Amino acid sequence: MSERDKMIAGELYDPGDPQLCEDRATAQRLMTLYNQTNVTNGPERGDLLARMFGSVGASPAIRAPLYLDYGYNIHLGDNVFFNYGCVILDVCPVRIGDRCQIGPGVQIYAADHPHDPAIRDQGLECGKPVTIGRNVWIGGQAIILPGVTIGDDAIIGAGAVVTRDVPAGKTALGNPARIK
Repeated sequence: MSERDKMIAGELYDPGDPQLCEDRATAQRLMTLYNQTNVTNGPERGDLLARMFGSVGASPAIRAPLYLDYGYNIHLGDNVFFNYGCVILDVCPVRIGDRCQIGPGVQIYAADHPHDPAIRDQGLECGKPVTIGRNVWIGGQAIILPGVTIGDDAIIGAGAVVTRDVPAGKTALGNPARIK
């Protein structure tokens, strides 16, 4: 199994693997081009999004700057909106459903590190997938941690740190986020 396959599967992997380094460099080049465009939508941006992400639904509106690790693990539904300055660390799949609205500065982390210091000392990393359902609203500066699933129609308050799953239709606020 390649280091890339291990990474995507959420297993321990070596981030210094040459293929992963090249994948990140490719993502950086595409992200830099995207962040230098000066339009909200349009064919130029659409082409870059299609090259950056694993899949992109219809009519995305993603404001630059956008920051990501690999891009190919990010899957967007239709009519997804990202405001300025979002970060997606996509070492594992990050799935974002139709009609999600993501506020400015939101950070979505599929990337993690081993909790055992001996394994961490070996330079290995890991991750857990993140799934965001349909019609979710995530307020500005919220942080979504590895392994979290947010159900359809949920609301995540601005500045929330989401450490656990949020059921469909619920609102989560605070640090750590609690269901309201």
